[in-house]
Amino acid sequence: MEGYKLFRKDMKGKQRDGVALYVTEKLECMEFCLGMEEEAIESLRLHSDQDKGDGSLKYILSGDGAGTLFIIDEKTGDIHATRRIDREEKAFYTLRAQAINRRTLRPVEPESEFVIKIHDINDNEPTFPEEIYTASVPEMSVVGTSVVQVTATDADDPSYGNSARIIYSILQGQPYFSVEPETGIIRTALPNMNRENREQYQVVIQAKDMGGQMGGLSGTTTVNITLTDVNDNPPRFPQSTIHLRVPESSPVGTAIGSVKATDADTGKNAEVEYRIIDGDGTDMFDIVTQKDTQEGIITVRKPLDYETRRLYTLKVEAENTHVDPRFYYLGPFKDTTIVKISVDDVDEPPIFSRSSYLFEVHEDIELGTIIGTVMARDPDSASSPIRFSLDRHTDLDRIFNIHSGNGSIYTSKPLDREISQWHNLSVIASEINNPKDTTRVPVYVRILDVNDNAPQFAVFYDTFVCENARAGQLIQTISAVDKDDPLGGQKFFFSLAAVNPNFTVQDNEDNTARILTRRNGFSRHEISTYLLPVVISDNDYPIQSSTGTLTIRVCACDSRGNMQSCNAEALLLPAGLSTGALVAILLCIIILLVIVVLFAALKRQRKKEPLILSKEDIRDNIVSYNDEGGGEEDTQAFDIGTLRNPAAIEDKKLRRDIIPETLFVPRRTPSAPDNTDVRDFINQRLKEHDTDPSAPPYDSLATYAYEGNDSIAESLSSLESGTTEGDQNYDYLREWGPRFNKLAEMYGGGESDKDTS
Repeated sequence: MEGYKLFRKDMKGKQRDGVALYVTEKLECMEFCLGMEEEAIESLRLHSDQDKGDGSLKYILSGDGAGTLFIIDEKTGDIHATRRIDREEKAFYTLRAQAINRRTLRPVEPESEFVIKIHDINDNEPTFPEEIYTASVPEMSVVGTSVVQVTATDADDPSYGNSARIIYSILQGQPYFSVEPETGIIRTALPNMNRENREQYQVVIQAKDMGGQMGGLSGTTTVNITLTDVNDNPPRFPQSTIHLRVPESSPVGTAIGSVKATDADTGKNAEVEYRIIDGDGTDMFDIVTQKDTQEGIITVRKPLDYETRRLYTLKVEAENTHVDPRFYYLGPFKDTTIVKISVDDVDEPPIFSRSSYLFEVHEDIELGTIIGTVMARDPDSASSPIRFSLDRHTDLDRIFNIHSGNGSIYTSKPLDREISQWHNLSVIASEINNPKDTTRVPVYVRILDVNDNAPQFAVFYDTFVCENARAGQLIQTISAVDKDDPLGGQKFFFSLAAVNPNFTVQDNEDNTARILTRRNGFSRHEISTYLLPVVISDNDYPIQSSTGTLTIRVCACDSRGNMQSCNAEALLLPAGLSTGALVAILLCIIILLVIVVLFAALKRQRKKEPLILSKEDIRDNIVSYNDEGGGEEDTQAFDIGTLRNPAAIEDKKLRRDIIPETLFVPRRTPSAPDNTDVRDFINQRLKEHDTDPSAPPYDSLATYAYEGNDSIAESLSSLESGTTEGDQNYDYLREWGPRFNKLAEMYGGGESDKDTS
């Protein structure tokens, strides 16, 4: 049967016996295994039955890796690998081979496919996914407690030999931990490992293939193991006795010191609760647990007194709040200590016998009567004398006073319950030896009522009686009020001061009374007004009474008793203007007065108004000059002779801007000689105007000015410069450019003309 033969050759190229495989046309593929990867790759030879050895055939190889990884000798059919083959990259290759005629390029046999399967060798060591592992386990764990599992992987074929069979072992970390060889689980190996002794452990684990046999490859990893805390340590006070001191003046709630028990555990396992369990100061002090510092803060529960007790002893207990039942055998998880607290003496202010005082006194007591006494003492052992005083801010009217030595409070002014029923005083007690130490106490004084006020009409009564009234007719109901406040309530009695033939009073016995007529008919033309005295008395002791007078007007009424009109006199007597009406009348009067004043002021202003109203205020005695002038030497601008000769001045004219009130005859002044100095002349004229009664009024302006002596800089006037003959040359103006040509012609040309003339 025709076909291909596939030979396996050794490294020397010799054909090995018993390895020749026959590949028929019907066989689609066949497998052939190469040797181990670590050895030199052996070559294969493909041989066709049609090959006569004359070189007429050509072998062709195609498929996975053909031409790159595998090449074939066209003449001999030898197949070679170009590089080292790695099973982990590709486990098998599928190739196709064919023999063709070299000249015709026609296949002499059909194409045949075969598979090259790569056998695995142990060329990969085990690897861990993490280079360093972190794990933890509670302290005091029993032996065999699982900590963590580490797993290594091997890239070799697990189905072929022991190349991928991994065994774990511990290289570092004994005797504290162990590892299971097959699973890689790390477990504790020692009992009662204590975190307080050692917290961190480093364990090195090795993974080795080939089942851990000699020659196997290995890899390692590091596991950092931390022992976590458990509550296996009770709290402990560092001292069996603790001493604290506190001033006796410390207020309630003051922190006087702290205690702290140490616990070797951490976190919640070290949390401690403090309490006072015994001692003679359990009712005087409290203890509070400070969570952030785990301290017990001792505070004052009640006020302290050095003179009463100077030393307290407390038994304080500290106990864990989270106790693990597994470690009860290590307990108890609490500890106690003795705290001794010494009270220091402080110079305390005086103490009153009461927190407040209440005194009651009748309002009719005599001046200087003692209403009560306050008492205070020095709580210190020195027992300094006490001085008492009143805070005058609480007794601005100085109604009371106090004896500074014994604290007796007495009156210094009369009392009146109707003005003030309560007086709230503040008494100050201070030590004589140390006046800065003071204490205050409130003293409440209640003024008791005495019947010292007579009753009066409750309101003002506007009473009238009709002319057609009949006897026994009710014309008014009256009532009374009393400032006093008797314990049994108010009770008033009403009566007439004298028998009245016209009217009578009927007491209703309910603190009201009725005014009734005693006869028929009244005439307002005969008597327009009646005055009726009514006596009002109370029933308290001593009885107080007063007489109130009712004004009864006689008025004309209709048949129903409604008032229609009263005479003028009767209307004027009781009638009165209301407050609103009076205010309105006053406002009207004020407005009228303001209008009159404004009218008079406007009229006066009109008299003073100037006759000439213009933008320029023209006054005869002001002379304005707009030219600069050339000084005193410039006689053309102003004739100084006019000033020297007053006769040349026109007669004084009356001012045209205001209406003259009084006319004065102008006074002639003597002329000054020509040689008089201008300064002397001006001073003379000023003196004349000051003494002249006909001089202009205060709002006129008379201006005299004196320029002074000649200036050393001479005149700056350009007008004078034109008349002086100088040798100044203005030719430089032509050098300044065309803008100054005009000036150059004006000045330079003038010189030229002058020279030519």
